[in-house]
Amino acid sequence: MASTQDVRRYLAYWFQLGKHVVIRDGQERLLPQPVIEGDRYSQAFEECWQRISAPDAGDCYLEATEESVADLLTPEWDVSPCARCAMPVPMRNVGMPPACCPCNDLLNWPNLDVPQPRSPVNSQVRLKDIQQRLMSMRDRG
Repeated sequence: MASTQDVRRYLAYWFQLGKHVVIRDGQERLLPQPVIEGDRYSQAFEECWQRISAPDAGDCYLEATEESVADLLTPEWDVSPCARCAMPVPMRNVGMPPACCPCNDLLNWPNLDVPQPRSPVNSQVRLKDIQQRLMSMRDRG
């Protein structure tokens, strides 16, 4: 089952490539910008997630997909890397997989010459991990 965190990461990665989420049964398209601010998702992303999660949001879909966000949060779905582009994509646990990856309509994707979408990173925690590894290497040597 895809966790809420997995689905949020899935949407955040595709938002970074310019994909919209369609809500209210196709009446509105949302694309929060920026998606990441420092070590967390941006306020715009959090507000978008609240709108997607609202009871009156109706069926919400990432552009060029058929699976609703609500569907992805059921035990029937997981979020895994795409075999073509390594971006997170929904995968059905049982039955047929989705017809295509959301990258199928992005003409210049995958593009290894540009930074890849990412999750927020806490730089302080990351630097402390590096420091600890260096110190343990020094102590072994």
